[in-house]
Amino acid sequence: MTSPAGPGSSPFDHRMAVFGSDDEFLAQALPFVAEGLAARHEPPPVVIAAPGNLDLLRDALGPGAGDIGLLPHTEWYTGSAANAIAQGAGYLAAHAGPGGRIHLLMEPVWGGRAGRSPRESAEWIRYEALANLLFAPLATTVLCAYDTRVAGATVVAAARRTHPDCAVYEDPLRIAAELDAVPLPPPPAGAESVPGPAPAAGAVRTWATGRGLAPAEAEVFATAVVEAAAALGPVDRTLLWTDGPACVCELRPVRRVDDPLAGFVPPRDSAPGQGRGLWFARQVCAYVDVRDEPGGTSVRLQYG
Repeated sequence: MTSPAGPGSSPFDHRMAVFGSDDEFLAQALPFVAEGLAARHEPPPVVIAAPGNLDLLRDALGPGAGDIGLLPHTEWYTGSAANAIAQGAGYLAAHAGPGGRIHLLMEPVWGGRAGRSPRESAEWIRYEALANLLFAPLATTVLCAYDTRVAGATVVAAARRTHPDCAVYEDPLRIAAELDAVPLPPPPAGAESVPGPAPAAGAVRTWATGRGLAPAEAEVFATAVVEAAAALGPVDRTLLWTDGPACVCELRPVRRVDDPLAGFVPPRDSAPGQGRGLWFARQVCAYVDVRDEPGGTSVRLQYG
């Protein structure tokens, strides 16, 4: 999914629509759908949006709506921003035309997980920015729909910087660096240290169950920690602590993590190396934060 080409030379067409009324939504959605229906070598367009907006489209299109995929966005955006990337990659692989050709109108659930906190919203802005790199090789056309009645002015302004058709668009890596410049709170004084150059699954699992995680969840958390550590290489330090109901692990790998896309790219089954375990960790953890600090890199996994 990755490509050295920047968005300017990419076939990936990543657009943004901002609306504040039903009429404004239709004024932008209907031409986009018509464009997708007219595109050669493409399957019919797909609209992933709020149920009310899907009803508006059905009414406006009449019988023509039968050729279009209409999916409630609560059935698509069911987890973290990293989950949404995986969902998109899997859908394109299974349903898009040659070279990833398809028109997708996508409206995040800003009234749900994506908008529930500034931290969560920031992760979705990261997803929007990195999509320009992650999907760069694909001739997919995406219209990201932002309802100002739900998303709010701050989120919309940040999202404009992640869409190449906006005048304020900025380099995705610059946006990711800005998000990573926000310091994480330091580990608490009572954080538990796990010995060894790599944490043992049994030790992490036992610790997690002792902090209230169900055995199955403790197993997932332990697997995420172990696989992330294996992908990062030897670690100087592993710390475990709780943050409310969440279990947190911070890994301090010996080497730096230089790839800003580490853990966002689906691994090939036979591809070893950095990023493989981070992909799994990003899929099951609420947050995976990678920070370059004066003493090296820290990788923090928060489960729950």
